[in-house]
Amino acid sequence: MTIKNQSPTHSLISEELVPQLADLFSMMGDTSRLRIILCCLHEPISVSHIAEQLDLSQSLVSHHLRLLKAARMVRAERRGKQVFYVAADQHVQCVIEDMAAHVSEPHGVEDD
Repeated sequence: MTIKNQSPTHSLISEELVPQLADLFSMMGDTSRLRIILCCLHEPISVSHIAEQLDLSQSLVSHHLRLLKAARMVRAERRGKQVFYVAADQHVQCVIEDMAAHVSEPHGVEDD
């Protein structure tokens, strides 16, 4: 497939990566999972603290964290008997913060 005038970003993304990207965006499309990621963005936090902050059950938070960890969106850090979760890397943090900035921008009149 040849696309004329490909943007530099499009040329970095192979067709094989598109389904993986779609899966990641789908993962973040669940409100509870997105809220959990937001809790983990800047510092490690325990399951119990996430559950308390978001008013969710610990079992539901643990379930979502397993999915997010498998998708490499968060990573786990064991401290004694407790496990703390934090955003997997700067890429996750940047995507979330950039999209939050994007949706926070005022809506202007679109040029057609």
